[in-house]
Amino acid sequence: MTLDIQKGYPKDVREHKVTNHRIFENNLEENIMVKLQWGTALVTGGSRGIGRGIAFKLAENGVKRIAINYVENDATAKDTLNGLKDRGAEGILVKGDVGKTEFVKAMFAEVKSKFGGMDIFVHNARNAVAQFYQSPMEASVEGLQAAYDSQAKFMLLGCQESAKLMQTGGRIIAITYAPGSRTGSWQPWVNMGAAKAALESTVRYFAVALAKKGITVNSVSPGATDDSVFNGLPAEVFKAIKDWNVSGWTPMGRMGTPADIGNAVLLLCASEANWITGQTIHADGGSSLMNSDFPLAIQGL
Repeated sequence: MTLDIQKGYPKDVREHKVTNHRIFENNLEENIMVKLQWGTALVTGGSRGIGRGIAFKLAENGVKRIAINYVENDATAKDTLNGLKDRGAEGILVKGDVGKTEFVKAMFAEVKSKFGGMDIFVHNARNAVAQFYQSPMEASVEGLQAAYDSQAKFMLLGCQESAKLMQTGGRIIAITYAPGSRTGSWQPWVNMGAAKAALESTVRYFAVALAKKGITVNSVSPGATDDSVFNGLPAEVFKAIKDWNVSGWTPMGRMGTPADIGNAVLLLCASEANWITGQTIHADGGSSLMNSDFPLAIQGL
């Protein structure tokens, strides 16, 4: 008996089950998908990168109406909308800055007007790197405030507003970067690191507050991910980060992808995840397990 690695099924079993290989592949793909019970979602920062990867995964797995928040790139947002349509979902675009309180309330009102309610709320948006990316001794109060407004303040308002729209339970998920909220090695991340720490704390409080409504509230923490904030760094910095992860800092030997993070969010949205709340899930290929004192290279791994 030989094993087909791509499909993970014994080859002769696949051939025995069906004579039409393509039909079997389609059936297999349908069987391994996570069919979500939820029908509507809002993804902030959803027009590109990790946010788009999340939106596409939700669409591929049964969410039929998805609102995409973005702040400036109309062409990219429209491309994402077309991608949702290709995946069988209806999408709407909600353009605006999640750091502004008046926009936040208007955004949720628009989602309610278009969809009637909400089942899944994913907060992935952040403000532009130039607004907060400063070393500790050069960090400004304005940079810290901008980061805080897009993270902890918005998460507080977003949980309050989304919970009002979730009538039969739901899922609230924040995208964070947990190492930046508990370590100090990424020095220019100081403003956003503090804001993400506050966001993660907000998640835990709302997990308790909304538990009896059947709404789970969790964080997902990607590691170094391609097509993300890392791509906005100087080219030589991005290359150094990528090389470092490929060399072994990430045990799986690569950077993450938006699809990897979308898969993590998808699992938290499954019915079977209804007992998981208030947690930070690391979707990072194992990089959060590493200790800088003992890199794999010096161990011969």
